[in-house]
Amino acid sequence: MPYKHTIATQLANIVNLDLEAVAKMLETPKDPKMGDLAFPCFQLAKTLRKAPPVIAAEVAEQLAPALKEAGVPVANVQVVGAYINFFLDQQAVAGDVIAAVLTQKEQYGHSSLGGGANVTIDLSSPNIAKPFSMGHLRSTVIGNALANILEKLGYNPVRINHLGDWGTQFGKLIVAYKKWGSEEAVRANPIPELLRLYVKFHDEAKEHPELEDQGREWFKKLEDGDEEAAQLWQWFRDESLKEFNKTYELMGIKFDSLHGEAFYNDKMDRVVKELEEKGLLVEDEGAMVVKLDEYDMPPCLIKKSDGATLYATRDLAAALYRQDSYQFAKALYVVGGEQRLHFKQVFKVLEKMGYDFAKEMHHIPFGMMLKDGKKMSTRKGKVILLDEVLQNAIDDVKKVIAEKNPTLENANKVAEQVGVGAIIFHDLKNFRLNDINFSLEEMLTFEGETGPYVQYTHARANSILRKAGYVENAGVTLPEGALEGPEAWAVVTLLLNFPNIIQRAGEDFDPSALGKYIIDLAQAFNKFYANVRVLAEDEAVKQARLQLVAATATVLKEGLRLLGLEAPAEM
Repeated sequence: MPYKHTIATQLANIVNLDLEAVAKMLETPKDPKMGDLAFPCFQLAKTLRKAPPVIAAEVAEQLAPALKEAGVPVANVQVVGAYINFFLDQQAVAGDVIAAVLTQKEQYGHSSLGGGANVTIDLSSPNIAKPFSMGHLRSTVIGNALANILEKLGYNPVRINHLGDWGTQFGKLIVAYKKWGSEEAVRANPIPELLRLYVKFHDEAKEHPELEDQGREWFKKLEDGDEEAAQLWQWFRDESLKEFNKTYELMGIKFDSLHGEAFYNDKMDRVVKELEEKGLLVEDEGAMVVKLDEYDMPPCLIKKSDGATLYATRDLAAALYRQDSYQFAKALYVVGGEQRLHFKQVFKVLEKMGYDFAKEMHHIPFGMMLKDGKKMSTRKGKVILLDEVLQNAIDDVKKVIAEKNPTLENANKVAEQVGVGAIIFHDLKNFRLNDINFSLEEMLTFEGETGPYVQYTHARANSILRKAGYVENAGVTLPEGALEGPEAWAVVTLLLNFPNIIQRAGEDFDPSALGKYIIDLAQAFNKFYANVRVLAEDEAVKQARLQLVAATATVLKEGLRLLGLEAPAEM
């Protein structure tokens, strides 16, 4: 049912414009009285040398028979000023859309656009021996949603957790553990204890700056393969991952690779050697850099004056390793906005090295998670732990269930689905570049633009179907007038638009397009249910309306799944 595409094709033939350009010009009027689609003719005035209203009238005259011949269910084509407005045949479109959703089920909206090509997605990347904070939530859920959306579009996502498992902080942690830690305390409560030691190191270092030197010495030992340092590092890493995996499991997130920073230690020499061989590495104040003056960027630091490599060297090594391993069509880095310059530099260095794949590497920046309007800091201990937030959310939902629906089966499982979903959805309904203020109360409300509201709407749709004894039936015969009226049409047009929304969310790397869409669909459905008698006396009318309910439940569930949420059938 690519009505919009077919209309755009016919328009492109008539006005002699590129199909993609015409498709972008087609818009959905804010007022449904102005049609379901509209084509403004202002841009054609220059090339056709006529007034836009004249162009609109002439194009519309040719368009009506062309659309009829192409089989597009357009009931009316109207010219209003410089606009051509299209009114779809509501009866025909509703039948097509409901049949498509009920036949294809969760496959509705699936596309072969990606052709099975690999897309590497760098997401989450928490630091070993530090807590999984709310600050890491954004990369995790945005990256996971993008992976799901791209998979729906026919790509093969490769989810990579590029763990922060290397750096001077491990030297500091080893010093802190040897001075103030105990094996028993770490085993009993790994992350909180390692965080306590890390924070204590920084507090003590204010009075005893020599601790910083000791931290650097122990990290040097670690780099040089010292047995005690390596064993402690591996232990900190293993204990941290055990804790992280509990959180990932609760959120339903899996990875294809856990190669962190340490994995690339022996792969950076290749980068340095290749940059030297290609004449790109130059000395600058004792450091080795790649100049990027032609891009109006500062030099990209490859080696410090003491010979130590930097993040850029590691990311270059990782990019080459991933291209060798996966031959990716695209590579996404879901990392905070403060790293913009870093990734611009890395991508340009790869371009200068002659790698064409660099043009398909994308930094996916996002805003900060704020607490009381301020950025969270692990070093100062001012951090909200994600696992605690998830547990609090689950506990709060349990209380609501106990009060509102005490006989609910699988109440604990539903509380998990709703509590965890609330946290994820609160992030993804917002455009990723916006900062988000942490508010558990706002996340958990069952009213307004929240995950629980959408999940409850899905559960309500299922409840209607159960009570009506609905038997699944994809064969749609709509009696005249069964789905008439603005409330039903609003739901139908949203269901029709689901595949386009998925494509837009994938192309723009913007899960919030999908988040906003399922809020709109939930609101439209609730309005339909409030104003239209679904269980009509006429059996054929009742079945048609129940099919619309079933189609809505299917799309809400799939939309939630793509964002990383589950959809309980009962709440």
